Amino acid sequence: MTNPLLQLKAQGQSVWYDNIDRSQLTSGQFQRLLKEDGVVGVTANPTIFEKSISAGHAYDDQMNQLIKDGKNTDGIYEAMVIQDIRTVADFLRPIYDGAKQQDGFVSLEVSPDLAHDTEGTLSEARRFWKMVDRPNLMIKIPATPAGIPAIRQALTEGININITLIFSLSDYRQVADAFISALEARRADGKDISHIASVASFFVSRVDTLVDKLLEDKIKATSDTTEQQHLKSLEGKAAIANARLVYQEFKSIFGTSRFQTLKQVGAYVQRPLWASTSTKNPAYRDVLYAEELIGPDTVDTMPLETIENFRDHGQVRNSIEDNIPEAHAAIDDLEKVGIHYDQVTQQLQDEGVQKFADSFHKLFEGIRGKQKAIEEQQIKS
Repeated sequence: MTNPLLQLKAQGQSVWYDNIDRSQLTSGQFQRLLKEDGVVGVTANPTIFEKSISAGHAYDDQMNQLIKDGKNTDGIYEAMVIQDIRTVADFLRPIYDGAKQQDGFVSLEVSPDLAHDTEGTLSEARRFWKMVDRPNLMIKIPATPAGIPAIRQALTEGININITLIFSLSDYRQVADAFISALEARRADGKDISHIASVASFFVSRVDTLVDKLLEDKIKATSDTTEQQHLKSLEGKAAIANARLVYQEFKSIFGTSRFQTLKQVGAYVQRPLWASTSTKNPAYRDVLYAEELIGPDTVDTMPLETIENFRDHGQVRNSIEDNIPEAHAAIDDLEKVGIHYDQVTQQLQDEGVQKFADSFHKLFEGIRGKQKAIEEQQIKS
């Protein structure tokens, strides 16, 4: 087994593909990722769809027809995205059926404009769940204060949920509690809990991107070389430390008698999913986060570049529980130099919501632009 990606399964980790691109679906490239690289799931977000739909001409024929059918911009967007999600879900269905319904999922995100609207989020989650009509769908909902109760209710109703934009341990605890509470509510109502699936998507590289920037600012602000060296030594440590502490929390929460009672009647754990695992800093190893967060009951969702890099030179070992005391120390050291965990993680979540919203709006602008061009062409012809 020379492909390192295929070795991850033996460590208990699933590889999901962080992208949906119709041209890859039609060319066979996506199918090769499933067959040759062991990819067993797919995630997407507004940024991914914005890039896919605005690039090239893969969607032009469908958009032409939708315009002829009198669809508005919202209708055009949903029709194109739903078609891609269904196509991917159908490609993944054999994996889903053969993996005890724990892999083989594709994720579709609710509008980021609803991140602070519980009822709006829940309504759109229900609507997308019915529109896609595939059991191996996960609806993505952010772990915002308004998102948490929507997550709990959607899971209670039997909708699979991928909780996105998690950065802090406190948010993770709320996400895990929402999942377990939903299973308890279903069980109390006499409903099956064995088919309910959820992942907690914890964003990784963005933590280092922000923390390293704050450290650089502090390095520039002091002329004390000893202090500069200390600050420099903290760079590139926060993201992995944070994720490893989350995994410790995961083991603790899902090892309690509270969850074990549910496990005995068919419940599966809510796996941590490592998102944003591409390396943003060129000074760091290009598979740094993928290599350092390998362990049982985890998912790593990788963009194509990270998949290709890991296939080429990834090193596989059970790494998720390495150096836990150092992980605690890294977070403590950042606090001591004035980089506060709660402030950093809240800023990252706020920025994450805004970035997805910006991509969502840019996507609609792109659709409107293509819509206008096609309509003008139709008038001329």
